[in-house]
Amino acid sequence: MTRTRTSVGIAGFSLIELVVVILVVALLAAIAIPSYQSQIRKSRRTDARTAVVDLAAREEKYFSLNNSYTNSATNLGYGTGATFPQNVGSGYYQVYVCPASTAGSTVSTTPCTAASATTTGTSYVVAAIPASGSTQANDSSCQYFAIDNTGTQFASASSAGTGSDVSSTCWR
Repeated sequence: MTRTRTSVGIAGFSLIELVVVILVVALLAAIAIPSYQSQIRKSRRTDARTAVVDLAAREEKYFSLNNSYTNSATNLGYGTGATFPQNVGSGYYQVYVCPASTAGSTVSTTPCTAASATTTGTSYVVAAIPASGSTQANDSSCQYFAIDNTGTQFASASSAGTGSDVSSTCWR
C-alpha cells in the first residue's frame, strides 16, 4: 500500500508579505499625515482672516457713530460683559483690538498682541493670533494676522507680530 501526502495548508500571507504591506502603509502615512495637517492649518487661517476683517468692519461702524474707535468687545457687538481677547475659529485663534490715541499706528509699526490699555482712539490695529495650546500654534508660517484702520493687511511668522511681512503668502 502506498501512502500519498496531502497538503493541508492555511491560506494566508507569509511573514515577508505582511512586513512589506506594513512598510508600504507606514511610508504612505509618513507622507500623507504631515501634508494633511498642513492643509488643515491653511484652512484654519481663513477663520483668522475672516475674524480680523469682520472686527475691522465693526470698528468702522462704531467709528461712524461715535467718531472714535474702541476696544470694548461689548461696543463691537460681542455681548454684554465680553472682553478681548475673543476666541474665534472654533477656538484656534484669539482676536485683539488695539486702538491708538494718535493716528499713524499701523499694522507694521504697532503689533497688537494683548488687550490695549487705551479704550478709544483715532486709529486701531486688529489682530488674530493662534490660541496657545491649540494645534494652530504649530503653524510656523503664519502666526499673526492684522489689519489697521487704513485697511492695510499684515501677517508675520511670529505670534508677537514682529518680523518680516509675509502677507503675500498668508493673506491669500
